[in-house]
Amino acid sequence: MKFKRILLKLSGEAMMGNEKFGIDPNFIFYLAEEIKKAHDTKVEIVIVVGGGNIFRGVAGSKQGIDRTTADYMGMLATIFNSMALQDALERKGMPTRLQLAFEIKEVGESFIRKRAIRHLEKGRIVIVGGGTGLPFITTDTASAIRALELGCDSIFKATSVDGVYSKDPKKDPHAKKYENLTLEEAFKSDDITIMDNSAIDLCRTNKINIVVFDINKKNNLVNAVLGKKVGTIIS
Repeated sequence: MKFKRILLKLSGEAMMGNEKFGIDPNFIFYLAEEIKKAHDTKVEIVIVVGGGNIFRGVAGSKQGIDRTTADYMGMLATIFNSMALQDALERKGMPTRLQLAFEIKEVGESFIRKRAIRHLEKGRIVIVGGGTGLPFITTDTASAIRALELGCDSIFKATSVDGVYSKDPKKDPHAKKYENLTLEEAFKSDDITIMDNSAIDLCRTNKINIVVFDINKKNNLVNAVLGKKVGTIIS
């Protein structure tokens, strides 16, 4: 199976690379090269990036910041990451458009569904920053919403592990890796936390698959796009 249009979800933590905080420029260029390989197959790519490497709204609210304010701060962090990724992609020669969930006209376009689709049809990569523009909603759920709005075939969830496990494989060496899961199983299991339940429920209700793979291994993204056996497929 080759996909026509995908949504690539990158965590904010992925942007750190080998750093302990913020953005690792070397890793960003590695990401851009991996995305370029996938884009060269003519698949249409939407990207949503988290902001946890800079600021996480839930963590901020636990430190005494008003939750709504903290969530808006987290949304701004996703825009920082989106701008860095756009720059790296354009340096690799890929046409890219940054669309934002709220207006910062000096930085990117406002998110307009039909305009985003038109960009994709013209072969441009579309990065959507700022989550949904609403507090109390994670970038996982924002990814599911954007994937549905833009008619994506699947969500590609890039992680630091090679799929979905029954337990955290970094803590439990006996954790079982799943080659395939149903969305129903992922939704009902308390041990599967690869995405939040709101996002999985949206995918389950609207029948959109999730491919979970290790972004740190070269060619994993392009191989997954080409339908090769990579990571875990939740369908």
